Amino acid sequence: MKNITETLKRIFLRKRTLLLLLAIVGEICLKIAGNNSYFAEVVFARHIFRWLSLGISGITRIFPFSVAEVMIILAPITVIALIAGFIVKVLKNRKDILYYIMTFLLNAACMASVVWFFYCFGCGINYYRYPVGDHFGYETRDASKEELAALLEELSVQTAEAREQVTSFNEKGVYVIPDSPRALAKKAKEAYKKFSEADPFFSGAYPAPKCVMLSHLMSYTEFTGIYTCWTMEANVNVDNPGYSVGSTMCHELAHLQGFIREDEANFISYMVCTASDDPDLRYSGLMMAFVYTHNALMGEDPELCTKAELACADSDMWLDFAANSEYWDQFKKAKVIAEVADKMNDTYLKANDQEDGVKSYGRVVDLLIAKYRKEHHLE
Repeated sequence: MKNITETLKRIFLRKRTLLLLLAIVGEICLKIAGNNSYFAEVVFARHIFRWLSLGISGITRIFPFSVAEVMIILAPITVIALIAGFIVKVLKNRKDILYYIMTFLLNAACMASVVWFFYCFGCGINYYRYPVGDHFGYETRDASKEELAALLEELSVQTAEAREQVTSFNEKGVYVIPDSPRALAKKAKEAYKKFSEADPFFSGAYPAPKCVMLSHLMSYTEFTGIYTCWTMEANVNVDNPGYSVGSTMCHELAHLQGFIREDEANFISYMVCTASDDPDLRYSGLMMAFVYTHNALMGEDPELCTKAELACADSDMWLDFAANSEYWDQFKKAKVIAEVADKMNDTYLKANDQEDGVKSYGRVVDLLIAKYRKEHHLE
């Protein structure tokens, strides 16, 4: 018993045990935010998170690659090395086996504490911010089929016109990203800068999104982008069809600014893309809005949907939709990977009070309708 007591003292007198407090701090702040949106929005998002995000992203932006991607690649090797080192120490010092076991478990707990703290401060608390629609003065409520049709008709015209403004295509006439994904990432960054000049609420010296090196492998999960709160990076799958990449980049940058809800990130992406002078970003943003609105109306009234999209029936944008379907079809054989990833994402979203899970991505239509009502004085 004496040996056990001495061992515990040797372990817990270490300064690293203070790291365990980080998990407690993160959890307390998360609970406060869950019960007080003022704290989440004004105290945390606009001040603490803003500087935390700018600070960490200011470090990771130094690297031209995604630091988070490299960490994920190296994680299995690191875990194996740590376990192997632990086993070697135990075998060499069998008399002190309890000390090494307890130290190993403490180190694991400290690591988990740090991970949880950065999740809470880098992501979790921001789920409880004020709705971004409040900032724009948009009131969201259920939309009628007629409203959806009117919005889709307007988007059909705008998207078809935007398709005529882009200039980069492959031999089949399908739109492709001009220059390179990195060049488009810089354009996305500049688009936010331009947008923030008119609306300082979105200001900040944020870096360009990172292009994932293993984008093709990422497509097996059907993820087009991911924001990593531990490295404050907006990571984008640049292997998927060109028309969606620009809006995805702006979507992930919205997360980097602290707008974590998926529908809001989609809407901000649409706003930034369509306010941009760049035809490629504008087309990408409108295509994203068109797709979500089209799917919403098609689920309600297919006949009305067909009528509403007549304005773009002859547009080459349908070539891009066909290419998009063809691209994702190649991953159907590994559908189980996508299903697991989707289930994990759905569980994650619901755990953060997004009760409709992955369906929350589609709520962007509510914001698009609210914007349409206000612009056309239909409120």
